[in-house]
Amino acid sequence: MTPHRPLPVGRKARIAVLDDYMGVAHRLADWDRLADRAEVTFLTKAIAPEALVATLAPYDAICLLRERTDFPGDVLRALPNLKAIAATGRQNRTLDSATAAELGIPVMTTDGSGNGVYATVELAWGLILGLARHIPEESAAMRAGGWQTRLGHALYGRTLGLVGLGKLGSRMAMVARAFGMEVIAWSPNLTPERAEAGGATHADKATLFATADIVSLHLVLGPSTRGIVGAADIARMQPHALLINTARGPLVDEAALRQALQDGRIAGAGIDVYDREPLPSDAPIRTTPRTLLTPHLGYAVQETFESFYRQTVENLDGWLDGAPRRLLSTT
Repeated sequence: MTPHRPLPVGRKARIAVLDDYMGVAHRLADWDRLADRAEVTFLTKAIAPEALVATLAPYDAICLLRERTDFPGDVLRALPNLKAIAATGRQNRTLDSATAAELGIPVMTTDGSGNGVYATVELAWGLILGLARHIPEESAAMRAGGWQTRLGHALYGRTLGLVGLGKLGSRMAMVARAFGMEVIAWSPNLTPERAEAGGATHADKATLFATADIVSLHLVLGPSTRGIVGAADIARMQPHALLINTARGPLVDEAALRQALQDGRIAGAGIDVYDREPLPSDAPIRTTPRTLLTPHLGYAVQETFESFYRQTVENLDGWLDGAPRRLLSTT
């Protein structure tokens, strides 16, 4: 096992808190407990991949907000001064933790999302209701002096199709039943028995896309799931159907989805996640009709961030004392 890189000597440690887009990290935890041993800088802008090494070269430790910035092995190897990583959440798909261990950089994690564990599910239902009842358009019409402009759809009696039935998918099913909806589910490894235990009826993929009034994605992104919703799946959807993605952008063939929306072949899409984040200002999806777009708000609630940053400060406090906490297992 490679020993951890040593703490800086003769000066305070330099710590960078990355991807603090909303400028809230400083007030959600007691960073002052580190002030006698560290200088903390909060970075509120995303760093371009090509600028990562130059920007982070001066820092001894970095704090990562879950999966917002990619840290492949070549970037870690190019940061010889980096001595610790404080990452939020238990898993960080975008961090090469094996290379960090090889280089002697301890990776500290947190215990998840706290009371915001189901915040993504709540946002998914916000997108569903917003699209089904045309809430953004009706609100805009009201502000412009207008009144009712279009008919929406009720959820009662309709069918929710879940692509993925893990912790969040099962929660989606529970809420759907409260609305009086039917729930069907599919994922590559889902069985009828597990579907029933999660509150849904198992369906094959083609049936789900052809019959669901609303399709909502709740899969983890990986090599086997990238592009798992393709043009053929979208083509099977009904003209009044909605597609909701609060999981990961690359699960869906975005070009095929945009074309279907532009052609009016499906009624709408609620999207919170994108192939590239932050989403470029000129990204085509921004001007695609029949969309309700949010900027990856799924887990971004105060309860989640308070839990993340409180434990991050605890982890850094331990690291500065020579005893880093909540170390990521490398076995």
